[in-house]
Amino acid sequence: MILYLLRRLAVTAAILLVICAATFAIFYLMPADPAQGACGKACSPERIAEIRTTLGLDHSPLRQFGDYLTGIVSGRTYGSGPQAVDCPFPCLGFSFQTDQPVWQLLTSRLPVSFSIAVGAAVLWLAVGVGAGVVSALRRGSLWDRAAMTAALGGVSLPIYFTALVLQYLLVVRLELLPYPQVVPFTADPLGWAQSMLMPWITLALLYAGIYARVTRGEMLESLGQNYVRTARAKGLPELTVVRRHALRPALMPIVTIFGMDLGALLGGALITESVFGLPGVGKLAADAIASADQPVILGVTLFAASFVVLANLLVDLVYAVLDPRVRAVG
Repeated sequence: MILYLLRRLAVTAAILLVICAATFAIFYLMPADPAQGACGKACSPERIAEIRTTLGLDHSPLRQFGDYLTGIVSGRTYGSGPQAVDCPFPCLGFSFQTDQPVWQLLTSRLPVSFSIAVGAAVLWLAVGVGAGVVSALRRGSLWDRAAMTAALGGVSLPIYFTALVLQYLLVVRLELLPYPQVVPFTADPLGWAQSMLMPWITLALLYAGIYARVTRGEMLESLGQNYVRTARAKGLPELTVVRRHALRPALMPIVTIFGMDLGALLGGALITESVFGLPGVGKLAADAIASADQPVILGVTLFAASFVVLANLLVDLVYAVLDPRVRAVG
């Protein structure tokens, strides 16, 4: 198990390095000049040249990438002499709009994205997996047809449409919920849950439909296997047959997509946060794109990619626990 973990960690580090290089190359090849973006529109050529020197943009692309990696690992210093600016570890640069460290901006927005992602994940897992299991056990019933129709509707509706409809119904018309806002969990747990409920429902309607359909298909396949028929022939209780012999293999693909979905949402639910005006990582990305804030865009991209890659690593480890054969193959 230790060797398997070390191999997966090495692969994860290599993937993150490739993502970092690819993202850096994309932004390096963009026509926009980072020095011009940092200085603003009314800026003299001399000032732009000075900023290029401070940011290290007058160096070769390879050295710029090396300096960027060094900043992530151990921090870096921009410029020299009395005008030097220290960027502490992990350094992702400074925002062109606020002059704040990008890492500080990301970590300040992460609690909101974390609250949205984890709360929505609990809802869509409970509803989606539960509905899929019941539909598989009652295949062809009224429940099965109704649940799969609802799942198809949830998958088909765009997130922004669902968010606006829920906002109109639950806040404006029925006045059942307050408008979503940032409420610290430690200060008011109930207020935190109420303010996050609409974003949770918005995301859960989409993902629960996907999980219900996938779970139903996997459960039907598991229930048709010989080992399930053997377990029933031995006289085992139906709950034991479903829980131990049918559900466990059906959860393997669910674990995969859950890890990827949760990792992506931790990197920011851009549309949901933008519609509800919640200051998460996704909203930070939307604002940075609108203002062409390249360091923030690059930082958000690496931040979100890191969550997806780390989630994939956790999925591999869970696979190794659920199925020891994976350790031998990996």
